[in-house]
Amino acid sequence: MTSTPAKPSSRNALLETISANFAVFREGRPLALGIHKAIIERMPEIDTAQLRLAMRLHTASTRYLKALQAASERFDLDGNPAGEVTAEQREVAGTTLRERFKKQADRRKAEEQALKAAREEQEAQQKRQEKLAQLAARFNLR
Repeated sequence: MTSTPAKPSSRNALLETISANFAVFREGRPLALGIHKAIIERMPEIDTAQLRLAMRLHTASTRYLKALQAASERFDLDGNPAGEVTAEQREVAGTTLRERFKKQADRRKAEEQALKAAREEQEAQQKRQEKLAQLAARFNLR
């Protein structure tokens, strides 16, 4: 029996730690503005550069943007309301999601077109080979 290598995590280790400690991260709820300061107060051993990266990954995720787009309140680390999500913030989240989905659809369409073109080229090559074989067979009989 062979062992398969461990699949690398697509998530940030610090983000996983924060998610394990705070339900608002696990639930993908809109976060209070300046919540990074509260995280540092509760977990002073965290490197601020790593926290910045983890926060960027979390707040740029499709799941978070969908929650932000639909929400009216923001929440602190304990899950208590801590401010509102403005109409402008909801609109920015919606615009970001639409752009992201459009890029994904465009990429998927381009991949499908490339596959179709490759298939058509392969079929054309096969037809050329068949015609050459027919011609060779015709001239070999004489």
